[in-house]
Amino acid sequence: MNCLPLRILSVLAALAFLLTPASAQTVDELLLEGDAFDQRFQASEALKYYLPAEKLEPQNVQVLVRIARQYRHLVADASSKEEKLRLGGIALGYSKRAAALAPDDSEAQLSVAISYGKMLPIQGTKEQVNASPRIKESVDKALRLDPHNDLAWHILGRWHRVLADITGVKRALAGAIYGKLPTTTNEAAKKCLEKAIAFNPGRLMHYVELGRIYAQMGRKDEARRFLSKGLAMPNQEKDDPETKLRGRELLAKLR
Repeated sequence: MNCLPLRILSVLAALAFLLTPASAQTVDELLLEGDAFDQRFQASEALKYYLPAEKLEPQNVQVLVRIARQYRHLVADASSKEEKLRLGGIALGYSKRAAALAPDDSEAQLSVAISYGKMLPIQGTKEQVNASPRIKESVDKALRLDPHNDLAWHILGRWHRVLADITGVKRALAGAIYGKLPTTTNEAAKKCLEKAIAFNPGRLMHYVELGRIYAQMGRKDEARRFLSKGLAMPNQEKDDPETKLRGRELLAKLR
């Protein structure tokens, strides 16, 4: 009998917490709630907490970085090119705000490069050429601030791989229309991915990307080995299924 009032109070307290509007929560509480959805890649749900947190603290860099990441996740889920570009533009806007507010924060600087990179596959040649130096600039800043940032090394390696694959007539034509493109090598790309793996061997995307680089170099045995290793690892991140799809398609061509 004596326990009944305490149980009722506990239930009422729990209900009050669940019914508390997001606007009445602190930023830390909102981030905690949003992070739970972020970890499950439920971007729309996470934004229900991150966006109110932004209203409370519009210059909170960690809030802005989180919001940018959710919009990038929504890019992956969008069905039309127009919607992907719209969402990517929003992500880029939040990333730029975070980078401007935190010039000494590696993650904030890298967020800009990731947001640009998310839109590259669906952009035209002009936009891709214009984005290239911005990606490189943001990655370089991130690595100066944190030389052990494995994701930054990954993006830099991918940047080298893509540019190394542009040769001959295509490079000359793009350069004549949009401006001179940087020159680089597959070897530079390989070294970046080796560093990414050394700093974080648990990310399957690093192995698949290194496999793609080896394939581009014509070194099929190494390509198959790293692609197979990445494909054998469990999915842990939002883009892992898409990364594996690219890896499987390339591996099939190498057999």
